Amino acid sequence: MDKVPSQMTVVAISKPGGPEVLKPETRSVPQPGEGEILIKVQAAGVNRPDVAQRAGSYPPPPGASDLPGLEVAGVVAATGHNAKRHKVGDRVMSLVAGGGYAQYCIAQDAQAMAVPPALTIAEAGATPETLMTVWHNVFERGALKPGETLLIHGGSSGIGTMAIQLAKALGSKVIVTVGSKDKADACLKLGADHAINYKAEDFVEAVKTFTVGNGANVILDMVGGDYIDRNYDAAAVDGRIVQIAFLSNAPKATANFIKLMVKRLTHTGSTLRPRSNADKAAMVAAIEAKVMPLLREGKVKPVMDSTFPLEKAADAHRRMETSEHIGKIVLAL
Repeated sequence: MDKVPSQMTVVAISKPGGPEVLKPETRSVPQPGEGEILIKVQAAGVNRPDVAQRAGSYPPPPGASDLPGLEVAGVVAATGHNAKRHKVGDRVMSLVAGGGYAQYCIAQDAQAMAVPPALTIAEAGATPETLMTVWHNVFERGALKPGETLLIHGGSSGIGTMAIQLAKALGSKVIVTVGSKDKADACLKLGADHAINYKAEDFVEAVKTFTVGNGANVILDMVGGDYIDRNYDAAAVDGRIVQIAFLSNAPKATANFIKLMVKRLTHTGSTLRPRSNADKAAMVAAIEAKVMPLLREGKVKPVMDSTFPLEKAADAHRRMETSEHIGKIVLAL
């Protein structure tokens, strides 16, 4: 492994605003502390929370880097005290609390995973945040079981495309909502059983028809707004609705909660970034046991939309904000 330099290029948020506020600058390379590793970043995933942070609506948690970037892949460049899972020179991918838009990034040793040979380094950079979000929300909170039906809103997103593959690989049926025929085709090709164009048909009726009136057992929602009440209509008895975002800028909604009682529904939600390191390490352990074999065999891998050089992070954000992307957008270093 090359000697670690003292300075590095990063992309910082110069002030809250549009993509143009993302500016390359030079900073000191951070030093790994207790239980931490320093990763020489080769790929960094671009995610919706990065866009929210850039706009000023999603501040980093206390102690985290102010740089955007929640997932990276690369090579371990240095290790801190008591970092025993990974050693210098290992190829790893990791969730991070911030700092991914940089040539070097600190990660928790317990949250880093070995890059499976079936993944390119760009694919590895697009995996940790999505994989952990899907695993925790669909399978831990939503308790999706083989034979059950999962409804995914935003099926062609990075989260959606990962959720389709995991749910299918683990024996469930999958319905997605999307906004175009191209996105529907992409989801069906990945294994979705049914794709609904929400612009052309009512997803509640379409879900009822597909499930012969039963509804979806688990609903993964990143839209919110009026989808909340409609999700209660589309859900099966004893259904679980998991909220992971509010794309419509509508965290408030009017809903008929009698449906919640009559159908015995569970409506839960979570965010990943503020969770404790212990929580995240536990998710990684569960993923390594249950999901990594699928990644190693090439049965599950992130769908890649586009790759941009680090210095063009603003263009990567512009691409995400068009919502035309299918799968993941990545910065390559």
